[in-house]
Amino acid sequence: MGFKMGIVGLPNVGKSTLFNALTRTAAAQAANFPFCTIEPNVGEVAVPDKRLDTLAEIAKSRSIIPTRMTFVDIAGLVKGASKGEGLGNQFLANIREVDAIAHVLRCFEDGDVTHVEGRVDPVADAETIETELMLADIDSIEKRMQNLTRKVRGGDKDAVQQERLLKAALAALEEGKPARVVEIDEDDAKAWKMLQLLTTKPVLYVCNVAEDEAAEGNAQSARVAEMAASQGNSHVVISAKIEEEISQLDAEEAEMFLSEMGLEEPGLDRLIKAGYNLLNLQTYFTVGPKEARAWTVRTGALAPQAAGVIHGDFEKGFIRAETIAYDDYIALGGEQGAKEAGKMRSEGKGYTVQDGDVLHFLFNT
Repeated sequence: MGFKMGIVGLPNVGKSTLFNALTRTAAAQAANFPFCTIEPNVGEVAVPDKRLDTLAEIAKSRSIIPTRMTFVDIAGLVKGASKGEGLGNQFLANIREVDAIAHVLRCFEDGDVTHVEGRVDPVADAETIETELMLADIDSIEKRMQNLTRKVRGGDKDAVQQERLLKAALAALEEGKPARVVEIDEDDAKAWKMLQLLTTKPVLYVCNVAEDEAAEGNAQSARVAEMAASQGNSHVVISAKIEEEISQLDAEEAEMFLSEMGLEEPGLDRLIKAGYNLLNLQTYFTVGPKEARAWTVRTGALAPQAAGVIHGDFEKGFIRAETIAYDDYIALGGEQGAKEAGKMRSEGKGYTVQDGDVLHFLFNT
C-alpha cells in the first residue's frame, strides 16, 4: 500500500518540472504557458529507504522490492476554477481522487517564466487555490443537501448522517475555513470520507526555490513556513530544477552533485517523508532469501491489517505475526540471531505494528 499525492498549483510554478524529476520521465510537458498539462499524468516512484538495503544485505535476499508512491500531475488551476474557468472542472474532478495534495508554490524570481497573476507571492497563490477548493465544496454541499431533503424527511439514517456532516462542513466553509478543521467522531469517519470534499485533503506546501536557495530557502519560503505552521500543515523546500538535474545522474554523480549544492538528500526523499508524516503512514518489512520487501501501513495499524496489505486472505485467516524490531534484526545479524537472543516475538491480533518491524505472518487458508 502506497498512497496517491496530487501535485497542484497555479500555472508555471514548476509542477510539471517537479513531476518529471520525481518520476524520471518527460511524460508531463513542462512549457511556459498555462494548461500544458491537459490530462493528469500519473507516475509511480519507489519510496527510498536505506533500511531495506541493509536488511537485504544481511538476509542475502536475491531481490529488493521497495514500497511505491503514486504522484499525479494535475492541470494548473486559475481563479474561477470552481465555476469552470480554465480547466477548472477537470482539475476539481482529478483532485478528488488523491489522498493528499502537494501544493507547489513559486518562491523564485525569473523574468523568463511568466506568472499567471504577474507577480511572485506564494501565500496569495495558496489562498487562491484554497478559496477555489472551498467554493467548489460549498457548491457541492448545497446541491447534495437539496437532493437529500426527501430521504431525510423519510427518516433514512444514512441520509440524516450525511446531512449532519454536510452542515458541519458548510458551517466551517462559510467561516472561511477548510472542511478539514471539522472534528469528526470515529463513528462518522467512514461517512465523512465518502463525502469526498476537496478541502478535507491534507496539504503539503512545496516551496519551489531557485537552485542557489535550495539548502536554506528564502524570504518567500519562510512566509510559506509561517503560513503552514499556523494552519497545522507541512511544508518542504525544493528546487525543481535541481531535482530535474539529479534525475539525469547516476547514484554516485547525484551524491557528488548534492554535496556541492550543500544538500544532504534529494528533494524526493524529503517530499516522501513529509508525505508519510502528513498521512500518518509507516513501513514494515518482510525479509528472506528470495526477497526483501517494504510495505506501507497506517500508523496504529494492527497486525491483521498489516497482513491484509499483502493479501486479503492473510488478514481473514490471521493467526499470529512473528515479529523482530528493525534494530534487533540488524544488531543480532538477522532472523536466526534474533531468535537465539529471544528477540523474535509472537504477536497476536491486538498487536500494533511499529515502524521498521520485520514481520512473518502465519495464517489459515
